[in-house]
Amino acid sequence: MTLATYVRKRVLASIPVLLGVTALTFSLLHLTPGDPVDAVLGFREVDPAVRESLKAEYNLDRPVWEQYLLWLRDALVLEFGRSPITGRDVGATIADRLPYTLVLGGAAWLCSLLIGIPAGVVAAVKRGEPADEVSRIAALAGIATPNFWLGLVLLFVFSVHLGWFRVIPPDAPLLSPATLRFLVLPTITLGTASAALVARLLRSSMLRELNASYVRTARAKGLRERTVICKHVLRNSLTAVVTVAGLQLTLLVDGAVVVEQVFSWPGIGRLLVGAIGQRDLPTVQATVLVVAVSVVLANLLVDIVYAVLDPRIRHER
Repeated sequence: MTLATYVRKRVLASIPVLLGVTALTFSLLHLTPGDPVDAVLGFREVDPAVRESLKAEYNLDRPVWEQYLLWLRDALVLEFGRSPITGRDVGATIADRLPYTLVLGGAAWLCSLLIGIPAGVVAAVKRGEPADEVSRIAALAGIATPNFWLGLVLLFVFSVHLGWFRVIPPDAPLLSPATLRFLVLPTITLGTASAALVARLLRSSMLRELNASYVRTARAKGLRERTVICKHVLRNSLTAVVTVAGLQLTLLVDGAVVVEQVFSWPGIGRLLVGAIGQRDLPTVQATVLVVAVSVVLANLLVDIVYAVLDPRIRHER
């Protein structure tokens, strides 16, 4: 199977996933107690004609399945309507918030690799030594620590107590020095658990490779240990890490919902939480679609990279 054919099959397989996520979310939103019109009106008593007019404006007077099909038709042309709470165009609101989530997620992902890969290499090369034990304990602590708790601790220590960082984001452009400085704590909070997973996986993968026959052959030829580790062992071990590192992108998107709340970061995660609390159905549905597309694209990217690194995978599916 050629790479193009493999990619085409993976893309087609992703379409039912997106449809299922959006349909499930749409159904669950309409099963929650309460009337969305009450949230729009601020739970005030109004003329019944006004309520019916609002329902007709947002298609709430139609059956749920028909509402979903109308929403899906508009979503295909990136038309998500207007928020009944704020009155703003939902697509424009998401476009304003999405860069903040992408920058935070990208920084956290890079942080997880910069920490996890060296830690995994050191733990594998120094197996059984103090460096290995420290790495293992740190990895377990990173995996077990909840993001929201770590974020609150970092805020208390470095922002409230030491005053090194701001408590809330500065009123400055996204890529300004002040905003990037503020991003340090959210990046560490979001990237810690991912770094721990990368380190543990790379350690296990490298230990298997270190016992392989080609490593003994390379050492017998007189190659330096650094060359054996970096050129042979690490290279062959990174195949598994690429898969997990790509999947971490999806976890970073999910984790950003909590971290953005803790640090008041104006990304789509915080937008989603606020929209759920206000029963802002168009915003919730559009935001969930963006998150679902991000997760599907991340998984698709992982599949493609893995198929490039290991062509055998193309013939296994």
